[in-house]
Amino acid sequence: MPTPRTHDERLAVARGRLRQEQQMWLSTGGRHGPHLIPVAFVEDDDAIVTATGESSRTVRNLRETGRARVAVGTTSDVVMVDTVLDGLVPVPEVATDVADRFAAVSHDPRKMSGYLYIRLLPRRVQVWNGFHEFRGRTVILKGEWLSEPVD
Repeated sequence: MPTPRTHDERLAVARGRLRQEQQMWLSTGGRHGPHLIPVAFVEDDDAIVTATGESSRTVRNLRETGRARVAVGTTSDVVMVDTVLDGLVPVPEVATDVADRFAAVSHDPRKMSGYLYIRLLPRRVQVWNGFHEFRGRTVILKGEWLSEPVD
């Protein structure tokens, strides 16, 4: 069995992926059941920012529960993020640098009608690349980066 990465290595992976990756799976749920979409994202001061249609099922679920789960990477090497909604931001109110960075990796909601930006705050982040890394996979808990593993 492969040797698990250290806690510090996993911290670096999580930080790197959230800063450098551009695509994620975004999962929400509500009274109509679970919903999963692939979307582009950018990081903004530890928030994960994406955009989608304001009348979408994703937005309805976020309004209902205020929670989402994000997956970045592959099924064999993933950063899994449990988030809380920080805000549904109307297009004119998003910071220009955030909108510019998002437009560079996806469509530009400033040029489309009916869109809004979604700001998600990580509450728990887990990093693993196989069964051998299940222990020690949590690197953020209750929104705080951990200095040592808790699981």
